[in-house]
Amino acid sequence: MASLQHASISLQPKLLSSSQHPRSLPSLNLSFSATFPSLKLSTTRPLHGGAKMSASAASSYATALADVAKSNNTLDATSSDVEKVEKIFSDPQVLEFFTNPTIDVLKKRQVLDEIVSSSELQPHTANFLNILVDAKRIDLIKEIVKEFELVYNELTDTELAVVSSVVKLESQHLAQIAKQVQKLTGAKNVRIKTMIDPSLVAGFTIRYGSSGSKLIDMSVKKQLEEIAAQLDLGDIQLVV
Repeated sequence: MASLQHASISLQPKLLSSSQHPRSLPSLNLSFSATFPSLKLSTTRPLHGGAKMSASAASSYATALADVAKSNNTLDATSSDVEKVEKIFSDPQVLEFFTNPTIDVLKKRQVLDEIVSSSELQPHTANFLNILVDAKRIDLIKEIVKEFELVYNELTDTELAVVSSVVKLESQHLAQIAKQVQKLTGAKNVRIKTMIDPSLVAGFTIRYGSSGSKLIDMSVKKQLEEIAAQLDLGDIQLVV
């Protein structure tokens, strides 16, 4: 399985640096603290199926966090926080701990405080995570991260490009890739997220566009597949 790294590059004319749920979700009032505005999350349209309900809830939570960040002019810093959170909760043991209903909420809060301190997360990000723990919605964290990324990209006119390679690429190579994606998409900014994928043999792939719908494949694996198809190896019989 490909292992995930995180690397971000912003390019622009000037660099930017619970157990059961009702059929329709109720309005959720999220108060981030006295220094942050109270936000109301509303998902009133009927939802059918747990997957759609979870997706809608994740989108609402992500939008609320983005609204707080935008109102405090901390979108970029909050995006950085979300990347840290994504990395932390990619550890199955961490996710299992926070989603375990038998572990006391106070214990979860204590561990969360340690994570916030060691990761140097902003206060509103910390409050947001505490809200998810208290509401027993921390299980949505991966979906929330994805939804926040979409909201952030839309607010900042940013194109996300996922670059997969066998080895870690140098920063200058990633910058060249980002410039090329910017030319192809016309986006104001380009963010690069890197992945290590040994199955590519050599070279790299670039996936961008809506939900990664567009692919540039510069891998040796792709070249080998094309050669194999041209040779039609299926018709060759080995004589022993």
